[in-house]
Amino acid sequence: MADVSQNDKVVQRISGDMRRESIRSRGRRDTEGHVSFYPLCCSQRLVLAIIGFLGFLNLYALRVNLSVAMVCMVNYTAIENTNNVSELLMSAADKQREHDCAGNVENSSRASEDGEFVWDKTKQGLILGSFFWGYLVTQIPGGWLSERFGGKRVFGYSMLLTAVATLLIPIGARCSWILLVFLRVVQGLGEGVVFPAMHSVWSHWAPPLQRSMLVGFTYAGAQIGNVITLPLAALLCEYGFDGGWASIFYIFGLYGLLWCAAWMLIVSDTPHSSRWISHDERHFIEHSLSGQMAKDIKDDYIPWRIIWTSPRVWAITVAHTCSNWGTYTLLTNIPTYMKEVLHFDIKENGLFSAVPYIGFWLGINVAGITADYMRSHGFSTTFVRKLFQTIAMVGASAFLIATGYMDCTQPGAAIILLTCAVTLTGLQYAGFIVNHVDIAPKYAGILFGISNTFATLSGIFAPYVVGVVTKNSTQRQWQTVFYITATIMMAGAIFYLIFGTGDLQPWAKEKEEISDTEIKNSQEMVEADLAKGSTEKNDNCVTRM
Repeated sequence: MADVSQNDKVVQRISGDMRRESIRSRGRRDTEGHVSFYPLCCSQRLVLAIIGFLGFLNLYALRVNLSVAMVCMVNYTAIENTNNVSELLMSAADKQREHDCAGNVENSSRASEDGEFVWDKTKQGLILGSFFWGYLVTQIPGGWLSERFGGKRVFGYSMLLTAVATLLIPIGARCSWILLVFLRVVQGLGEGVVFPAMHSVWSHWAPPLQRSMLVGFTYAGAQIGNVITLPLAALLCEYGFDGGWASIFYIFGLYGLLWCAAWMLIVSDTPHSSRWISHDERHFIEHSLSGQMAKDIKDDYIPWRIIWTSPRVWAITVAHTCSNWGTYTLLTNIPTYMKEVLHFDIKENGLFSAVPYIGFWLGINVAGITADYMRSHGFSTTFVRKLFQTIAMVGASAFLIATGYMDCTQPGAAIILLTCAVTLTGLQYAGFIVNHVDIAPKYAGILFGISNTFATLSGIFAPYVVGVVTKNSTQRQWQTVFYITATIMMAGAIFYLIFGTGDLQPWAKEKEEISDTEIKNSQEMVEADLAKGSTEKNDNCVTRM
């Protein structure tokens, strides 16, 4: 009986091992034995996409939380109101619109508590804009560091730096506004490397026909970060501890630290170096990227001159810069537009400012799934990238122009049009956003660093132009803002249509690595040639005899 029981245990253990192996070996192999498909469900690629999504949620939460907190931090009563001159400069039509909306303004007004800092508009602008000073500097170095040392460490350590700087903001603000500016610059330095680093990671992990979906899903976390941060920060402002506003930075900073720990534990630079991935999934990814990427991070020569002179790289850069003009115009000025033109109060402003970014998130994911479906059904990568980029920029431009004709008597229509514009902007994530990985996957981090360096200039100049144009805060001036934005975005779409491509560039191809099978086949061929030569020699000897 003991022997039978022992045999049963052995059989059960073997059966369990076989079941576990069958679960892990879910790949479909082709006639040559390569894993040609591995499902996304429960894969390490999906895990990477989810933790990357949470990382970009954290990224934008740490970026925009000060925009909300500033409302609670500043003592507006102590700042002189200078709007009287603006009223004298308004046109008759603008004055009539203001008269029609007077009831809305009175109904939407509410008492608000002043903060502890007396910062005028100039100081507030410097504090909010100082983030981009640091953000601009680290784009290209971030791409180079990611290709040199791997995107995992660059992303993880930079977000750790940003989280620590966020935790120090309450102390810095209470010491000096200059120290607060310094901390914002540090945040920008940390966040500037994140997009290039994530591009570098996905260049090793994303199979070509899943690239749009995986990258788009990851970066969509940024928009969910906006949606969550705006209302949550407003609640913390009113009900949080340490004055309310300070709790915003403590809570979001702590979340950043926890995310960094999870990222460093779970993520690897490449499938080859991952300890969590199955053998079949690793084989599938590496085989799908054969000829495009090496298995490990290498210290390869970087063709800087070719990169800087490539029309394909400049097509992405111009599209990125023009698109960011629209993105940053909306990101930094939607609340201002809703306040000055639609006359929403702070509570309504916070709610409706978040609505367009729900559409943005939806547009990103729909575009990613649809783009990959089209590519897997015969459409070329170039056609798909240009299609989605054109719809994103031209469509958003049309809705922005229409939004400019809405006033405070049509708030519902204005929100719908604005949401449509922002939603269509999300389609660019199946356009130029992922195009760096298409044309040069092994240099994707560097290429994104280059394009985002120029695109960050839009983040610096677009809000300034809006401020100059909308000095009197009239609807007519906001129409001008939307026309300028639409013109720039359409120019970028035309440039990308002419020079853009989705094809892998010759200077970005990976040298083919010689596999063990190829070495074995070569040895067999050599041995066969030697044997054939020996046989022919013996036949000649026999003939002579």
